[in-house]
Amino acid sequence: MASIFTKIINGEIPSYKIAETENCYAFLDVMPLAKGHVLVVPKKEVDYIFDLEDDLLTELNLFAKKLSKAIEKAIPCKRIGVAVIGLEVPHAHVHLLPLNSVQDINFAQPKLKLEAKEMEAIQKKILAEL
Repeated sequence: MASIFTKIINGEIPSYKIAETENCYAFLDVMPLAKGHVLVVPKKEVDYIFDLEDDLLTELNLFAKKLSKAIEKAIPCKRIGVAVIGLEVPHAHVHLLPLNSVQDINFAQPKLKLEAKEMEAIQKKILAEL
């Protein structure tokens, strides 16, 4: 059965797409820890990030780096944090999170509930910086 991320990549589930390459896809997390929380995933469905082929892992990280620069310009923050947890969805992914303190990357804290209009506004801000 396809993961939720594969369904998003295939357009079966809508997303707030930020960017896409031949092998990678990035979109806003719909249950974000912070405004501008982006998920970066390989299109190839692999559960564990360190099981990705070296070239795909490299491409994923370079793609995330490019996106982090745009997020940092679009969302006021001290820097972009990177988290790879890999337990919540069986599809490798990287979290890019705008940070102002170390607590901002604590996944135990409550998620934000943003309206569609606010998600679209955040999406537009980040897209404008790419």
